[in-house]
Amino acid sequence: MVRPRPTVLVVDDDDATRNGLTVLVESWGYNPLEASDGKAALKICDDDLPQAIVTDLMMPGMNGLEFVTALGERAQKIAIVFVTGQATIDTAVQAIKLGAYDYLPKPQRLREVLEKGLKQVSLAREAGALRQRLESPLGSYGALIGKSAPMRRLYQQIGQIAPTDAAVLVSGESGTGKELVAQTLHDLSPRREGNFLALNCAAISPTLMESELFGHEKGAFTSAVDRHLGCFEQADGGTLLLDEITEMALEIQPKFLRVLEEGQIRRIGGNKNIPLSVRVVAATNRQPAAAVKEGQLRQDLFYRLNVFHLELPPLRERGEDIALLAGFFLETFAAKYQRTVLPWNADFAPALQAHSWPGNVRELRNAMERLTVLTSGPNLTAKDFQQYCLTALVEEPSDLAPMSLAEAERQAIERALSATGGNKTQAAQLLGITPKTLNAKLTLYSKE
Repeated sequence: MVRPRPTVLVVDDDDATRNGLTVLVESWGYNPLEASDGKAALKICDDDLPQAIVTDLMMPGMNGLEFVTALGERAQKIAIVFVTGQATIDTAVQAIKLGAYDYLPKPQRLREVLEKGLKQVSLAREAGALRQRLESPLGSYGALIGKSAPMRRLYQQIGQIAPTDAAVLVSGESGTGKELVAQTLHDLSPRREGNFLALNCAAISPTLMESELFGHEKGAFTSAVDRHLGCFEQADGGTLLLDEITEMALEIQPKFLRVLEEGQIRRIGGNKNIPLSVRVVAATNRQPAAAVKEGQLRQDLFYRLNVFHLELPPLRERGEDIALLAGFFLETFAAKYQRTVLPWNADFAPALQAHSWPGNVRELRNAMERLTVLTSGPNLTAKDFQQYCLTALVEEPSDLAPMSLAEAERQAIERALSATGGNKTQAAQLLGITPKTLNAKLTLYSKE
């Protein structure tokens, strides 16, 4: 997706100066607007608020300071830069207090200041939008959902950490959303225009890990038929998530540490160092200190990664978020599978609350997908949860006729096949079994 060009409003009563600045701003890739005085500029801002304003100080009618004062709270959402040769310490201080981003006596540094100011304003606007979403029924923050006290604390930490470039160590049980946290950190950072890459250290063999991280040159080893750019180079200017960091081979860890400290890599088989700018987020489902004690994570690497530590709460400690997330997932999968969102019976939410959710949000998500496909209605009940999510939580109501396990299994398979258009691989995935097991059961039912 191509982002629209930021709009920069140039305000100056001198035609030559204003026209010159407008040409410069447009040549830098921005969408320029012009105003010859403060009143005209204020009218433009009333109609459509620009991302940045470059304004003179002394103008007839409404001067620059009066113009910024009239903007009020809106000034906090704009990168305002004063460019004037009539600067004094008093007016500079006053301008900054009113919300100006910078105060330049000459336009030589204007491009640099605009770039930095626009990044800061963009982050502030996005953070404000996320804060507003926290007040919504979902209580969402970026890709994260929940409004429980543990999640609100997490959102606050993310908001403080995201604008920095420091390394972050994210720990939490499997299924708590560590990759979503890393993605949110990236999306709220000045690096969000860059790439976000995720690499699972547990899924890469030690012999391939160095190449995956740092890349290799053609001919560096037998199978290196072409140059390969590693994750660090691919994430240059962006963020790299290293999941399951405690599973990284010990022989790779000192090389990884050196890259973090020096900010440069050398491809395998290469003869030059390549400077890079990458923010590293590391994640683990283990206690990092325990991994250090057991010798699976180098202590010096732990200290280098643990500049900021985010510990994600398990779902069982987010009681009020369970029903919230369940509703969100049910709506999501109803849209995906073109199903009606079924109302909940009175016993359904208590059944969800009673479960310990050892697989956390991932387990809840999978359970709601299964219910969406396999439940025929008219309501979602605790019995549905028990039957289709393989968790006995409540006693069966005495007024319901019992169903044999074989019959329940047959119906579940039929619904899964119907939902997937007869695709056995997808149906098996929904049911939580292998395609081989599904074929065996279908063969068995065909003989009955």
